[in-house]
Amino acid sequence: MGAAGPLCALLLLLGTGTGTGPARPDPPVVVVALLARNAQHSLPHCLGALERLDYPAGSIALWCATDHNSDNTTAMLQEWLGAVGQEYHSVAWKVQEEPSSYPDELGPKHWSDKRYENVMRLKQEALTYAREQRADYILFVDTDSILTNNQTLKFLMAQNKSVVAPMLDSQTFYSNFWCGITPQGYYRRTADYFPTKNRQQVGCFSVPMVYATFLIDLRREETSRLSFYPPHPNYTWSFDDIIVFAYSCQATGVEVHVCNQQRFGYINVPVKAHQTLEDEHTNFVHLTLEAMVDGPPMQRSRHISFLPKPLTKMGFDEIFLINLVRRPDRRQRMLASLWELEITPRVVDAVDGSTLNSSDIKVLGVDLLPGYYDPFSGRTLTKGEVGCFLSHYNIWKEIVSRGLERSVVFEDDVRFEAAFPARLRQLMEELEGAQRDWDLIYLGRKQVNAEDEEPVEGVRNLVVAGYSYWTLAYAISRRGAQKLLATEPLSKMLPVDEFLPIMYDKHPNEDYKQHFSPRDLLVFSAHPLLVYPTHYAGDSNWLSDTETSTIWDDDAKKTDWVGSQKTLRDSRGSAGHLRSAARDEL
Repeated sequence: MGAAGPLCALLLLLGTGTGTGPARPDPPVVVVALLARNAQHSLPHCLGALERLDYPAGSIALWCATDHNSDNTTAMLQEWLGAVGQEYHSVAWKVQEEPSSYPDELGPKHWSDKRYENVMRLKQEALTYAREQRADYILFVDTDSILTNNQTLKFLMAQNKSVVAPMLDSQTFYSNFWCGITPQGYYRRTADYFPTKNRQQVGCFSVPMVYATFLIDLRREETSRLSFYPPHPNYTWSFDDIIVFAYSCQATGVEVHVCNQQRFGYINVPVKAHQTLEDEHTNFVHLTLEAMVDGPPMQRSRHISFLPKPLTKMGFDEIFLINLVRRPDRRQRMLASLWELEITPRVVDAVDGSTLNSSDIKVLGVDLLPGYYDPFSGRTLTKGEVGCFLSHYNIWKEIVSRGLERSVVFEDDVRFEAAFPARLRQLMEELEGAQRDWDLIYLGRKQVNAEDEEPVEGVRNLVVAGYSYWTLAYAISRRGAQKLLATEPLSKMLPVDEFLPIMYDKHPNEDYKQHFSPRDLLVFSAHPLLVYPTHYAGDSNWLSDTETSTIWDDDAKKTDWVGSQKTLRDSRGSAGHLRSAARDEL
């Protein structure tokens, strides 16, 4: 807008909060300033979060601007404002539809000088509007910032700071503040960033910069000199709206704070200038999935309509999801995650080992593998492990009976890596192109031995699997299922994640292996892995129905994870869900 082209502006004064008398509203009036460009991937969640703020809508004035869009952002904003605008103190709405790009930008994610200037002008206009309306505060909110904590606004006000931001979490170490800045205006790494980001130190901390979402107290005299545009007369730093504002705070002596006492919400990791809107959408989907695991999850606005998602099976014949009926929370999270990934699963009710008695086990033909003991705790098989094995076994039988050539099996405690469907599709296409036979491919596992594993020639990101634990996600062929069933494993049962390495002849216990023949399962593993467990043993939200159980033939003997190493975090994969290219704070 501004110098970028003609501007269509509309100002509406709506709602019950507008008055003509001299009395000030109580509670304080807050202007929420929202700038949106090509934000259809995150805007419904951002607006949904604003709807749920625990603050009277009659004391919130909305200032919204959108411009240079090539997606559905404008229509979404119009639909939302039309549905909720009457509830708010007032609404200021600005839109510029044409052109859809800036003349000096290389793509929709490139920040050119003209784009920076326009954003600075818009933020300055919002700040001026708030001052003219004699608002008490202005809350700037980026559309990639999702405030899942509905107490955030009240919390920030209560801190009694001039400029204060809620620390936002992301898929990586990226957040919405800097702990250090050089005299030239560049990022300076300090010893405080990671303890603050990881909440090893908790509080409200003075920092040189906050961005994305932050609150300015307009009642304070010192904030009256803050500005976004034009930059300060002495300004020589980068032409960037967040750095310009940081300089303004420094030049006027306004202290800036970031607070991390609570989980306030999330911020999407920005993509590079050469990347696309689809890349940004992929990042945001991953952030949405992470929020479902770590909580609280994001929620879309109920006032924005959506087209149905095109759900697929990623080129497989079936996608199985194993879930215990008594774990509806896990089922709901996994179904929501798969929906976000545009995957349609078949839910399979897991066999609940806790409900099996000795007669049930005998009827099923289950017997313990002679001499089996857990390699860490020394205990024998648990009922939970019996139920887990039977759940997978039943799926293998269905694969064979239905003639399913390629299937994927998920357990219900899976944390997905970014771009999971695309990465799995690419892996399978390369495997087919290399004309390699396969029976089973681990998508997530715990590699037991430290040795490097042999890469598969002609297929990137695939290795020959060594001794591994966990069955949280894998692809399996019909031939692979036939091989597993042919050994009649129920009559010599051990945990399913010990059985699989026996079948591809990588289990270290020679005595166990003698009971199974042939051991010719062709097993590979994605590398890096495509999924990880949602939690590990010792985590506050960790729960295992296989470890926390009873001995398979004695309900009086209870078990837990103490002594077992299987469910502990893999030291080689402890940063698994942090993508290697984005582990830095910038």
